Amino acid sequence: MVMLGGQALLQAWEVGLRQHPVDRALTVLTVAYPELAWDTLASLSIGERDRYLFQVREQTFGSAMVSRTACPTCSEQLEFEMRVRDVIVDTQPQASEATWQVMVDDYEMHVRRPTSFDLGAIVGCSEVGQARHHLAQRCIVRLVRGGETVAMDSLPKTAIDSLAASIGACDPQAEILLDLRCPACEHGWQMMFDIEAFLWSEICAQAKRLLCDVHTLARAYGWREADILRLNETRRQLYLEMVGNG
Repeated sequence: MVMLGGQALLQAWEVGLRQHPVDRALTVLTVAYPELAWDTLASLSIGERDRYLFQVREQTFGSAMVSRTACPTCSEQLEFEMRVRDVIVDTQPQASEATWQVMVDDYEMHVRRPTSFDLGAIVGCSEVGQARHHLAQRCIVRLVRGGETVAMDSLPKTAIDSLAASIGACDPQAEILLDLRCPACEHGWQMMFDIEAFLWSEICAQAKRLLCDVHTLARAYGWREADILRLNETRRQLYLEMVGNG
């Protein structure tokens, strides 16, 4: 694994700016894990992918994560801190559990966990129902009714809704729900924590800070961008302080 610092972070940022979040997550991982092929990363379940993203976050920015949101009842602004270990699910599905069965009415669905390939395939869906149906078509390995394999077209909407809930239970790292309570009005609710969006916002902010540092030091000393980015954080900040002090 490569820590996303300097040139590596800017590389991920530049490519990711033009991508959908599904592809953007894979770009971050391919830069951080150059030893893993893109197809290998895209074939991970979403929970496995997110576990890798949490590792990248911890190695790059540390374990403590500060998040902000607004109370849905009174709009009070909340700020809270958590650590990576607080949101890592201890129990991960084993390789032998690649598929599982879901029974709805008289339908028996043999299902696998969604991957980035699957999420990428439903990006163009304009409606939630349509997206769920396409995802079900991709993730149901076999559909059985009355002991016979049947076509996906016969699957009712209730079965697809049950499948969506089952996927969340069988890939718990893919859906992190935080229990929050507003200190102003005492309203309690659950908020989904999206590590891809959270990490990407930090990468964007850090990339812009790095480019500002490059601009300042290049003007002051005439150094090249590559040389400035090779400086560690401590030395770069010391040079910036000296420039600021005149």
